[in-house]
Formats: sequence, C-alpha cells, structure tokens
Amino acid sequence: MSESSLQDVRAVNGGGSWFRRNQIAITPWLFLAPGVLFFIFYVISPIFQSFNVSLYEWDGLGEAEYIGLRNYQDLYWEFVDRDAFFVSLKNNVIWLFLYLLAIPAGLMIALFLNQNVWGIRLYKSLFFFPFVISQVVVGLVFTWFYDPTFGLLNTIIGWVGLGPVNVLGDERLVTYGIIAAGLWPQTAYCMILYLTGLNAVDPEQVEAGRLDGAKGWKMLWHVIIPQLKPATFIAFVVTIIGALRSFDLISIMTQGGPFGSSRVLAFYMFEVALSEYGFRMGYGAAIAVVLFLIMLCFIAYFLWSMWKEEKGAR
Repeated sequence: MSESSLQDVRAVNGGGSWFRRNQIAITPWLFLAPGVLFFIFYVISPIFQSFNVSLYEWDGLGEAEYIGLRNYQDLYWEFVDRDAFFVSLKNNVIWLFLYLLAIPAGLMIALFLNQNVWGIRLYKSLFFFPFVISQVVVGLVFTWFYDPTFGLLNTIIGWVGLGPVNVLGDERLVTYGIIAAGLWPQTAYCMILYLTGLNAVDPEQVEAGRLDGAKGWKMLWHVIIPQLKPATFIAFVVTIIGALRSFDLISIMTQGGPFGSSRVLAFYMFEVALSEYGFRMGYGAAIAVVLFLIMLCFIAYFLWSMWKEEKGAR
C-alpha cells in the first residue's frame, strides 16, 4: 500500500481534526440546526413569553404590572358565570368534535378519487379547489350562501315550502353554520393527505386480503386503513389545530355575533387584546395559554396512543 493510501486510512480511522473524524455523525445536525434554531426562536420562545405576559397587567405600551395568576382567576370566574370565556370555550369544543368530520369525509372522497373512472381528473380538480382558495373567500361565499334574502340555501329550502332561515343571525345555528363553511376546505386538505397515503398502500397486502376473502368494508378496515396511519395522524393534528385556531371565518362571517354567540377562544383573545374591548395583553395571553394547553393535551394523547400501538405491535 502506498504512503498516500496509508495517510488516508489514518485520517479516516483516527487521524486529522476532531470534525474530520466525526463528520458523518455531525453533518446531519448541521443541516438540522437552522430549522431547529428557527423553531426554538419563533415557536418555543413565544410560548414561554406568552405565559410570562399572562402574569402581568399590560396595555402593550405602558409599564407592565405584575399580578400573578389574577388573569387566570378572571378567566375562571368568567367560566363559572357562563360569560364570554365560557361561550368561547364551549364553541371551541363544538368546533373540535364537528371539525373532525373532515377526516372520514376526506377519506371517503379520496377512496372515490383513487378509482380509474371517466372524468376523474375533473373530479379531483373540483374537490381540490376549496383547498387553494383563501379562507376569506370561503367566508364570503358562505355568507352569501346563508343570506336570508337572496342566499342559495333559502332558495333551496323555499322549493319545499320552508320559510327563510337566518343561519348567521340565529344564536342557536350560527356556530354550526360557520363550522360547515370551515369543513369545506378542511375536507379537501384531508382528501389530499389520504390520496398521497393511498399511493403508498402495499398492493401485495391488498391482494393477500382478497385471497383471504376480504372485500368492501372488511378490506377497508383491516387492510387499507392500517396502512394510512401516517396520513391519519397528520390529518388529525392539522384538523385539531385548525379547529382551535379558527379565527378568520368568524371574523369575516359574524365578527363574533350575534351577541357574542359565535366567539371562540382565538377570536375572544383578539377582542380583549387588540380590539375596542381594551388592550389587555396579559388577559389575552392567558387565553392563548389555555388554548395552547388544550391543543397540547389532544395532540399528546394521540401521540401516546400511536406510540402504544406501535410498541404493542413490536
């Protein structure tokens, strides 16, 4: 072996600088470092800053006064008295459960669009369309759709002899009307996730299931859905986050009305911190902390469930 070859072997096995000896282990971390730093600076750090601000009475400009947990006490009494915080939290719970309908709806549409039928590209474009348009546009379209004077909804129910319904003006219906508007683009997003997941389904497992006599719902439940767990996880997390941070549709369609009945936590946080209700930054931060903890509980539970299933499978 030549002298140069021996030097190369020494460099790889122990010679040269510390970085040269460990570059295989270090290089992935160097690629990850910018993303990790951005995540810490723009996500993790604001979470702790929000909790810190929630301990103060502050208008955003003047001197901040430390008040401890008084903002959380005020939220508790609003909840007990069934005031604005109670209404916002109740609406968020409704959003959470009904918004999850986007996941099975997206799966059903994806299964349909995964077939080889005539005009399937047109169908895919039509179902994909809601995902690419702005939430503001979605809100405006559904506001016109629900309009009691010229809206398409009241025109349709008028054909069967029913009177006009003011969905966005009725305290009992307004939250469900806004959720229906939000489900339109959210279902399209879940559909895209499941279409991607269906492309990764193992055809050998499908064929083995057919040989064992599985078809229809049995095939879907025992063969297809277990292979779609990664897509289901992403759909679940994104849907939960979307339900809890719902703001734009409410702002466009009702501004929290009528009489505050369509408020959710994100919109109420905006009202108390940045609108005419007074610049109560600490109180708004306390609402943000509560919203974050609810979101964290849901996602942590789902992660724990997936980890438990994978551990049991091993």
